[in-house]
Amino acid sequence: MNDVKIINDPVFGFIRIPRGLLYDIVAHPLFQRLNRINQLGLASVVYPGARHTRFQHSLGAFHLMSEAILSLQQKGQFIFDSEAEAVQAAILMHDIGHGPFSHVLENTLIRGISHEHISLMMMEQINHDLHDQLGMAISIFKDDYPKRFLHQLISSQLDMDRLDYLRRDSFFTGVTEGNIGSARIIKMLNVVDDRLVVEQKGIYSLENYLTTRRLMYWQVYLHKTAVAYEKVLVNMLRRAKYLESEHHQLFASPALSYFLRNDVDRQWFSEHEEALHYYEELDDSDIWSAMKAWRHDDDRILATLAADMLDRRIFRVEVHDQPIATTRIEELQQEIARKMDIPIEDTQYMMSVVTLSKDMYSTLEDSIDILYKDGTIRDIVDASELFNVELLSHKVSKYYLCYQRF
Repeated sequence: MNDVKIINDPVFGFIRIPRGLLYDIVAHPLFQRLNRINQLGLASVVYPGARHTRFQHSLGAFHLMSEAILSLQQKGQFIFDSEAEAVQAAILMHDIGHGPFSHVLENTLIRGISHEHISLMMMEQINHDLHDQLGMAISIFKDDYPKRFLHQLISSQLDMDRLDYLRRDSFFTGVTEGNIGSARIIKMLNVVDDRLVVEQKGIYSLENYLTTRRLMYWQVYLHKTAVAYEKVLVNMLRRAKYLESEHHQLFASPALSYFLRNDVDRQWFSEHEEALHYYEELDDSDIWSAMKAWRHDDDRILATLAADMLDRRIFRVEVHDQPIATTRIEELQQEIARKMDIPIEDTQYMMSVVTLSKDMYSTLEDSIDILYKDGTIRDIVDASELFNVELLSHKVSKYYLCYQRF
């Protein structure tokens, strides 16, 4: 019997998954659910090829983790086989708690709880199903394990998660500027005093990685059209939740109905065991199927937003470098209320004001450290000839005004 499962990945080629614990995780229903959740939410409205899934991304991150562990072991870093398997298991499951459309609905269907916390709850469930074999993996994920650098490989400013999604999202969007030298960065990784470092020869690849990350955020992840389309979706679900609270019954799957009818936050999850089970049944298809019925609903606002989603009638969007003037917002509210013949307070569903900020490198998080040949270590912001601290850590903010087209 073949002891390895081979998956042909369009980005990295053949990915080898050993049969046993790692294969059992991939085969688990909660991992298979990631096949039904798009990695980039609604970015396909701009980049039609961007329909890859969280499942593909998780396998890619697993592949890079396997390469990183092998590279570190070859440099003399002592990593037990059990630790290697545990960190591979942790990276496989790192995104398992994502809801429909990935990040888009994190503060709409649920609030006050991150997908990382839900991932942890799901890991505990998988651990129970797999007879408590994931204790070390969960410890590494929570950053409770003594070898802290293993957690850094999963979650840091230079982790396998980011290395995969930049390569993968670049590939599927066709934004070739987003392609990074992940293989070289991994080959340059090392560990000093239980911290990940990058050897000096890898500094140019790191500079490219940081520049690429900034480009991908503004050109793909925060593209104004994708942001505007996401606001249509968010406002549609906000309206649906309001209507349900007013006893206006809507067509929806049992899982979606649960989150429309209840105000689900972190405390709710802890007090209602069924909440996690309903969440596990949610994926992108629940939302798409609901909106096909909602476009025919008697509520004009919900019907309009559902039709907007289905027919790709995206909110018009203005991008400003300064906060949107209150007078401009009030003018829009009056115009929308008049044209749709709705109360002024209901115009909140037909428009959104959004502030989005992003930096290339955060000096507040863990640093990316460069290891020199003489053994000294310097932060990338001090080591780089191309960048300076101000440029690297400067947070750029843009102000989006999204509103219904007429």
